[in-house]
Amino acid sequence: MLDKRNELNAWDRDHFFHPSTHMGMHARGETPTRIIGGGEGVYIIDTNGKKSLDAFAGLYCVNVGYGRQKIADAIAEQAKNLAYYHAYVGHGTEASITLSKMIIDRAPKGMSRVYFGLSGSDANETNIKLIWYYNNILGRPEKKKIISRWRGYHGSGVMTGSLTGLELFHKAFDLPRDPILHTEAPYFFRRPDRSMGEEQFAQYCADKLEEMILAEDPETVAAFIGEPILGTGGIVPPPKSYWQKIQAVLDKYDVLLVADEVVTGFGRLGTMFGSDHYGMKPDLITIAKGLTSAYAPLSGSIVSDKMWQVLVQGSDQLGAIGHGWTYSSHPICAAAGIANLELVDELRIVENAGSTGAYFRSELAKAVGDHKHVGEVRGDGLMAAVEFVEDRDDRTFFDPAKKIGPQVASALLERGVIGRAMPQGDILGFAPPLCLTRDEADIVVKAAADAIRSVFSNL
Repeated sequence: MLDKRNELNAWDRDHFFHPSTHMGMHARGETPTRIIGGGEGVYIIDTNGKKSLDAFAGLYCVNVGYGRQKIADAIAEQAKNLAYYHAYVGHGTEASITLSKMIIDRAPKGMSRVYFGLSGSDANETNIKLIWYYNNILGRPEKKKIISRWRGYHGSGVMTGSLTGLELFHKAFDLPRDPILHTEAPYFFRRPDRSMGEEQFAQYCADKLEEMILAEDPETVAAFIGEPILGTGGIVPPPKSYWQKIQAVLDKYDVLLVADEVVTGFGRLGTMFGSDHYGMKPDLITIAKGLTSAYAPLSGSIVSDKMWQVLVQGSDQLGAIGHGWTYSSHPICAAAGIANLELVDELRIVENAGSTGAYFRSELAKAVGDHKHVGEVRGDGLMAAVEFVEDRDDRTFFDPAKKIGPQVASALLERGVIGRAMPQGDILGFAPPLCLTRDEADIVVKAAADAIRSVFSNL
């Protein structure tokens, strides 16, 4: 077994191109390789036998937890009966059609159809094309600009990487590309004027958006995209009334709203969708991770009835829409989605995310909120973050070269818990499986408090 592990480690360094990894350090063996061999509930086990509580659910995605036999059986059964058929020219499968109905039944009011892809990135690529198509059909060829937000995350493609507002995803890739623009992040802790209250800051963000729309010319601005709660940008809930103020600006200038619910869809905030949680009124909704709990790759663009009617008009004018993926609505992935959504209902996952999430965030704040280097403990539902500062009174931040966030994440892993060091700040993030129990939440909180004390005692 040891020989096999050593062989895999060598193959990994010699042949495997890892995403979001320091390529040189990994290839040279300066950073560890960890090969995951199994998982059960909220725990994963690597091939060295180390068991870790995964308090980030993979990448916010294993919502129902690891080792769910029901989903595995659904995948196997579908693979035996019909491993694949395409969805072009009106073709479907029982799984893809059934899952579409299940999604619309759970979606916010006014949503009409689901277009399936494989990742959140490709779903947002679809959204961009639909927005442009929509405005062309309406005779508005200049209305094409899409406004995103700094610190937002919307994918890693050319256009979706442009929508993303994080330096890491732009650096040396010639991104962002036109016609993508970025406006103020709704990051209350990092607001430019600390005298602002939440409502004032929300209005400030809405005013900055309106200023941008007017500066660009409203006749050229097509859409605004945002996560209900910032995810990779720091797990940042919006300030009070933010989405209502933003919606008023969008309505005023006839700008579409895309709710990127790749992270929040299917329960993470204690509601089926984050749009419902914050009172958003989207024209498009991006879904992925929680749709199958990552047991199979599947994403979707949920299209509102308002947009669907215009898309139909487009087909009547131009014929079949020229957009498609080979693996759109893949039946194996759709079967995983059906079984997953059934488990979400059976296990009362959404309700648990709300109640256990509130408990987890409360206990985390009690345990570390008063630490002199903790600037803020924040979150919503089963999402939480701890942001570290050098001086909490002056709100001064550590030199990024000290890598405080990665140090705490590493110390946390030593204690058997996985958290995530978020980019562009010293921020420790949590987004555990939605089946997390209060006892398991206590384990995460204790490990986090110990890890934070350990790192700062050694500074």
